[in-house]
Amino acid sequence: MKNVFIIGSKGIPAKYGGFETFVDNLVSRKKSNDIKYYVTCLTESDNVEREFEYNGATCFNIRIKDIGSAKAITYDIKSILECEKYINKNSLKNCCIYILACRIGPFLYYYKKRLEKQGIKVFVNPDGHEWKRSKWNKAIKTYWKFSEKLMVKEADLLICDSIEIERYIKTEYEKYNPKTKYISYGAEIENNNIEIDTEKLLEWYEKHNITENQYFLIVGRFVPENNYELMIREFMNSKTTKDLVIITNVEKNKFYDELLANTYFNNDSRIKFVGTVYDKKLIYAIRTKAFGYLHGHEVGGTNPSLLEALATTNMNLLLDVAFNKEVGREAAVYFDKKKGSLSSIIDEVDNYEQEDIDLMGIKGKKVIEEFYSWDKIICEYENLFNIY
Repeated sequence: MKNVFIIGSKGIPAKYGGFETFVDNLVSRKKSNDIKYYVTCLTESDNVEREFEYNGATCFNIRIKDIGSAKAITYDIKSILECEKYINKNSLKNCCIYILACRIGPFLYYYKKRLEKQGIKVFVNPDGHEWKRSKWNKAIKTYWKFSEKLMVKEADLLICDSIEIERYIKTEYEKYNPKTKYISYGAEIENNNIEIDTEKLLEWYEKHNITENQYFLIVGRFVPENNYELMIREFMNSKTTKDLVIITNVEKNKFYDELLANTYFNNDSRIKFVGTVYDKKLIYAIRTKAFGYLHGHEVGGTNPSLLEALATTNMNLLLDVAFNKEVGREAAVYFDKKKGSLSSIIDEVDNYEQEDIDLMGIKGKKVIEEFYSWDKIICEYENLFNIY
C-alpha cells in the first residue's frame, strides 16, 4: 500500500481554488486499491474535528491563525509535522509527502533530512511563477523565488502541471539536475452528467440583466496579472452589442477602484461585474450559454478556468502566451497586448457563422478529452505513486 500525504491545498471537500479541486478529484476519482490518501486542511477554527474521512481519504484539520503572507508557510510546516507524527504513530511504510507549491524552501532541507531517514519521499508541485505575481512586494517576491530554488534542489521529484513549467524548471535549475514529471491538471466534458437548472439560470440572468448567448465571459481571480484592465479597455473599444460578464470577487479590493479610475468602465453598460458563483451547476450553465470566453492569465501553468472554458464554451479568446497556447492549441483564437488586438478580434468573432463557432467548440472539447480528462490525469498520478 502506497501512503500519499498531500499538503499545501486549503483542503477538501473543495470550495474554491485549483489545488483544492485537484485534490478533491484525485481523492474522489481514485481507481487504485493500492493507494491511500491523506490530506491536510487549513482552518482558523478551534471548533472542528481534528481528523475526518472524506471519500476514503484521511484528512487532518490544521489550525493556523491569520498572520498574513506567513500563514501559508506556517501551514505547510505544521502539515509536514502532522504527517510525520501520523506516520510514526501508525508505523506506516511506503510513504511520500506531496507538497503543492514552493513556499517552504528555506526550511525544507531540515525536514527533508528527517523524512529521508524514515524512508519518506518528498514530491513537489512547483505550481506557476508565484514570484511574478503583482500582489507581492519586492521582498516577498524575492523570498518566493529563493524558496522555489530550494524546493527544486531538495525534492525527490517535481510534478509539473504544464510542459512550459517543466521546461522552465529544467532550464532555470539545470545545476541541480532536477527529476521532473509532467502531469497536467484535469477537466471534464460533462454534457451528459450535469442537468442545467433552467429556472435558476434564468433567475441569475434576470438579476444581472443578461441574455443567453449575448455575453462574453471572464472567470478568474481579480488580480492585475490576469490582465483585466487590458481586456476591459479592449472590450470597451469594440463594436459588439454583447455584454462582458465578469465573475470574480471584487469586495474590498483596491485593484477594482484603480481599474475604475483608469478605465471608467462604469460608463459602459456592457461591462458587468456580477460577483462570485460557487454553485457548480450554475457556473457550468453560465459557461455553456456564453457566446465567448476571454482569458488574460499570463502567470502560472495549466489554468483550471481555461480548461473549464474549453470544456464548455465554444468560442475562447486567449492571451497569446506559451502557457495558454500549450492548452488551447488550435481550439482558440489568440490576442496580444498591442492596442486594438483584442477589440478587433472581438468584432471579428462577433460576426462568425454559427457553424464556425460550433466547430471551435468541438475542437475545444476534443482537446480536453484527449489531453486533460480527469480519468487520464488520475491514471497518470496513480501510476506515478505506485512506481516511486
